[in-house]
Amino acid sequence: MITTAIQQHKIERDRTLAATTIPRELLNKTLLQMESGLIKVITGPRRAGKSVFAFQLLRGCDFGYINFDDERLTGLADFDELMRAVVAVYGGVTTLLFDEIQNVPSWELIVNRLQRQGYNLVITGSNAHLLSRELGTHLTGRYLEFRLLPFSFREYLAAKDADPADEPMVQHHFTAWLHTGGYPEVVVNNTPLETYLPTLFDSILFKDIVRRYRVKYPQKIHELAHYLTTNHSCEYTCNALKGALGFRSVHTVENYVAYLAESFLFFPVERYSTKLKELLKAPRKGYAIDLGLIEAIKFKQQPDTGRLLENAVAIELFRQGADFYSYKSANGKVTDFVIRTGITTSELIQVTLETTSLKTLKREMSGILAAARELSCSQLTVLTGNETWEKNQDGLTVRALPVWKWLLKRGA
Repeated sequence: MITTAIQQHKIERDRTLAATTIPRELLNKTLLQMESGLIKVITGPRRAGKSVFAFQLLRGCDFGYINFDDERLTGLADFDELMRAVVAVYGGVTTLLFDEIQNVPSWELIVNRLQRQGYNLVITGSNAHLLSRELGTHLTGRYLEFRLLPFSFREYLAAKDADPADEPMVQHHFTAWLHTGGYPEVVVNNTPLETYLPTLFDSILFKDIVRRYRVKYPQKIHELAHYLTTNHSCEYTCNALKGALGFRSVHTVENYVAYLAESFLFFPVERYSTKLKELLKAPRKGYAIDLGLIEAIKFKQQPDTGRLLENAVAIELFRQGADFYSYKSANGKVTDFVIRTGITTSELIQVTLETTSLKTLKREMSGILAAARELSCSQLTVLTGNETWEKNQDGLTVRALPVWKWLLKRGA
């Protein structure tokens, strides 16, 4: 039966390799690491395309593919028997792709052993089972981690076969992407997000988080996840969440928030401070991992395009692994994003739908200029819905451009 399963996996491998897929931007960076003897681990949200990305990564290479989501491999007790079946089907391949590896008991011991034997390993797994802290424990010093998120706006344009130089068409697609997000099933297969994404959302909550962590109050974590997604791009504290949602313990809220972040349903952004005590006590901002999730599960209300734009910028910074924070100046003015490079502040970013209102322009300018003086930063950017301008004030230059243009530039 095991050999039959592996033969079927080979058919799936060949079919996927022959199919046309959207190249992921992470591909070139990851290819540079393929010659490394370290284990390559692909993490990220469920259904973000990790398996397809792994096939893209290995295209042109003779590799064995084993999908541990196959029920015929459930309860596998003899891994040596499996490896004999792999050799029988694929021959003496030295590169292996293990998909959904978390379904194998003591998978980390097996992976370590194969790596020591000289195999080049690529593994994927549900994000709730391949957390960074677990990888650090089980595969210390033996792995490279690559985080794959749903399609970026640039990948969305590629999926829609849109020309990035056609600005009217790009703006049309940007408006759609702000609401549909980048999950491949929605973008490529046009699956209605209203049915697909709420099901995915609940699956992550109940199948991964609740079951994995033995959550005592599943309804409460469901309420928390909905609250944080609906109130994306807003500040929160665990103490405030405790009161708003009727939790009994701040510690429980802290744990639940950590579970949601580890499972890539949302991610927190700290407020920047050079003082550790202030950094720990200050509110954080929460952002959804995908814009389509916001549209799919939020309470029906008028869309807040300004907050969606801010969430889109946060996702891009998170995708690219930027060291970024929010900031509140001594005079109480807020700056949306502080980007750090090493020990210096390299850029400040404000996000707003429009600055045609004098009041809005004054608010955004005063916030970013105050932060610029306090953090000694001269690269000042205001990201808008569709405005481009440059203003000089107090010896500093502030440049504005549309979010969609900024997203295209980030990938250039």
